Amino acid sequence: MFAVLLAGVVAVNVTVLRLNVQLDRAGLERTELRADIARLRSQLSSASATSRVDRLAQKELGLIQADADGMIFVRLDR
Repeated sequence: MFAVLLAGVVAVNVTVLRLNVQLDRAGLERTELRADIARLRSQLSSASATSRVDRLAQKELGLIQADADGMIFVRLDR
């Protein structure tokens, strides 16, 4: 009877140890994913910066900034 109880305690301890290892792996993966998200947010912010968009529009597409006199506003509520 004592051997069966001891085997049960060992089995429970092994199971708990395996679960702790899985939790540690999940925690590391979570930390890595959060770092990836922060890096991607930074890249997105840099890629969508107004100065970068203006520079690429001028350099690659030949676009220029419109002056105030050349702008026409169209009413869309009709």
